[in-house]
Amino acid sequence: MEQALLELNQKLDTLTQQVQVLSDYVADQRRRQREWDELKADLTPIVNDLYLATVEQLAEIESDFQLEDLLYLLKRLARNVRTFEELLDQLESLRDLLRDLTPITNEAVLSAVQLLDDLDRRGYFAFLRELRYIGDNIVAAFGPEDVRLLADNIVTILTAIKEMTQPEVMTLVQNLAQSVRQVEVKPEEVPVSFFGLLRQLMDPQVRRGLGLTLQMLKTVGEQVPANGHGKS
Repeated sequence: MEQALLELNQKLDTLTQQVQVLSDYVADQRRRQREWDELKADLTPIVNDLYLATVEQLAEIESDFQLEDLLYLLKRLARNVRTFEELLDQLESLRDLLRDLTPITNEAVLSAVQLLDDLDRRGYFAFLRELRYIGDNIVAAFGPEDVRLLADNIVTILTAIKEMTQPEVMTLVQNLAQSVRQVEVKPEEVPVSFFGLLRQLMDPQVRRGLGLTLQMLKTVGEQVPANGHGKS
């Protein structure tokens, strides 16, 4: 009898535990249902407003949009799923490329900033600003016809500049400029009489300079037209 009572008590305890589990489950379900009912009650007005707003918006585009258009768009999307996948793959590759190029780009930007700062400290930007002033003066002084004439004669001008920049010509000009700076002659000391000029001609340097001057004058004279005809 004691053994039977013990087994009966164990079964009752087990049954009680199972009943408690069921009670907890039912209570949890009731709580969940109550929360859901509260959420539904809160969302119902919002959903209704959203539905009404959607209906109003669709009514505005009813003439331009049909259900067939939406179905057509969905079918096109379905057909181009692989295209979208390839596009996403390309975007991922581009993202990886940008991530790899970021250090190089940062170094390039830093180098560019340093170069611009060096050019600014050395005065290049100030020089360019002054060049703009020179350009303004040129535009103000020369008209379109002058520019056209310059274009027609640019080859001749460049040829003349090329000849003027030859080493022997530049040396001659430099020596002449130095001589002008070095010579200090008072007006009353300049020989103007016939014998004074003859005395100057006794100097070999004067004769050499005079000969060079005459030779240049001869060359210039050969280029000047005579009676409408000249040497080209």
